[in-house]
Amino acid sequence: MDLDVFVTAHRTEWNRLDHLLHRGRHLTGAEADELVVLYQRTATHLSLIRSTTPDPLLTARLTQLAARARATVAGTRKASWRDAARFLTAGFPAAVYRSRHWWAPTAVLSTALAGLLGWWIGAHPEVQAAIAAPEDLRAMTRPGGEYETYYSSHPAASFAAQVWTNNAQAAAMCLVLGAFLCIPVIWILFLNMLNLGIGIGLMSSAGRLDVFLGLVLPHGLLELTAVFVAAGTGLRLGWTVIDPGPHTRRTALAQQGRAALGMAIGLALVLFVSGVIEGFVTPSGLPTWSRITIGIAAELAFLAYVYILGRRAVRAGDTGDLTAIERSAELPTAA
Repeated sequence: MDLDVFVTAHRTEWNRLDHLLHRGRHLTGAEADELVVLYQRTATHLSLIRSTTPDPLLTARLTQLAARARATVAGTRKASWRDAARFLTAGFPAAVYRSRHWWAPTAVLSTALAGLLGWWIGAHPEVQAAIAAPEDLRAMTRPGGEYETYYSSHPAASFAAQVWTNNAQAAAMCLVLGAFLCIPVIWILFLNMLNLGIGIGLMSSAGRLDVFLGLVLPHGLLELTAVFVAAGTGLRLGWTVIDPGPHTRRTALAQQGRAALGMAIGLALVLFVSGVIEGFVTPSGLPTWSRITIGIAAELAFLAYVYILGRRAVRAGDTGDLTAIERSAELPTAA
């Protein structure tokens, strides 16, 4: 395509669109219709220039012009309580449900890894000796030791807030760092499973695995599920960099990135619930069976939330992304 000829042919339309945009609210009905038509044409022109003969200056001008026109055509929109309700009842569960093929295998493989590491550590005294001195291991695993007092070492409210903050940061790192070809997410997952495996191995070698599971399961089921969802979403984002599918890499990353951002907000709420359980239920004087029952109930409630509301939202067409009017238009690309 001859860029000079193309610019000469369409400069009048761009100038006319710019003129209409400057008039703002003083447009007649016919001029408003004309503005919409010119916006659509300019968006198509921008797509053609990007895909055939990209010129930085012209691309910048048309991008700005199309953005201004779109803002005028679509108008501005403020968030409301209805948006928050829609996010919690449709957007977030739909995003989690759609990514289940990533986080469900992640959960299975990670749990298996933690179990394998726990067995390896518990069955090999030399590995335990490499972790800490024998007296330190006894101090951690004995009745009333560090593994038990950890959950009651601080006031419940401040402990729950600290746990929530730490877990939310770990989940956010999985979501954000997934774009770096998945490698940081795999490392974060490994460190989490290593810590869990060490606890399983040391407490099982001391004959107190039941105590350890009684302390971990009440909050750990929901907490680890949230981490697995974040990790699976991060891995999906990283794979999008490698294989964007039918979309351009930029479009595919934008779509997955927006869903990941919404996922971060939703998972922060899930981790808040697990933090409350860890701060108030885990160290409580309730019987072990009662504390574990609360943890299982919270986990089942979250899975039902995802697989019932999420499946329903997906079938209704919700993807967990922004609605079409809220996101930038995806311009066609030339073949």
